[in-house]
Amino acid sequence: EVASHTTPETFAEGRLVVRTDSTAWKTQLTLLAPQLVARLNQDLGPGTVSVIEVVGPHLPTWRKGPRSTRDGRGPRDTYG
Repeated sequence: EVASHTTPETFAEGRLVVRTDSTAWKTQLTLLAPQLVARLNQDLGPGTVSVIEVVGPHLPTWRKGPRSTRDGRGPRDTYG
């Protein structure tokens, strides 16, 4: 079930980056990351994976248009 909600992004120098399709899955995988590292190292060899970074889905941005604020805090700063 986890595989249907995640996509491996990159793997370099022992760091695995995994993207999830929702913030709920990001939270779950973040909590499971230490166990996943141990399991991957058990299957692939010690020290293969040192850390798993879990990132959430790409979200729409509010930073567009000529009147957007540089350090705005989302939609509340784009109306008015």
